[in-house]
Amino acid sequence: MAIKSDRWIREQAVNHKMIEPFSEKQVRDGVISYGLSSYGYDLRVSDEFKIFTNVNSAIIDPKAFDERSFVTVQAPSVIVPPNSFALARSIEYFKIPRDVLTICVGKSTYARCGIIVNVTPFEPEWEGFVTLEISNTTPLPAKVYANEGLCQILFFQSDEVCEVSYADRKGKYQNQTGIVLPKL
Repeated sequence: MAIKSDRWIREQAVNHKMIEPFSEKQVRDGVISYGLSSYGYDLRVSDEFKIFTNVNSAIIDPKAFDERSFVTVQAPSVIVPPNSFALARSIEYFKIPRDVLTICVGKSTYARCGIIVNVTPFEPEWEGFVTLEISNTTPLPAKVYANEGLCQILFFQSDEVCEVSYADRKGKYQNQTGIVLPKL
């Protein structure tokens, strides 16, 4: 299994619509960078956020998620409270090939500010907008900018095709279009 280069990512994005919309180069002028890099793709966060709050004293339960656990914000930037958490979604829609698995890592600009991004791997033949988990690990409020880079996707291609893909399993997060909450 090898990491894929900018050439391969571009070919998959342009010819097979693996990433839409797709930026063929790193965009950096006045923004936290996004777009194609040497061995990955820096995705952008949309202007739709769900900020966790304890105002309703809800309990976080992945088997019975209470939507009162957060407030929804649509804005060009958002403040994530200290030691708190937000959900967001990518601007880009991804269609992962059957022989590819991705891993997401945070961008250094945010990491150096105590902002940690967690995204589970995109499995073979998964597709959709990415639900992004953003943690503010600091004791201070932290600002996250919409329409700018948030994290980098690394693509790994296997030397053989999997027997059962995410699409074959009819995965519960397939074809997600917005910020998708926990499902059982």
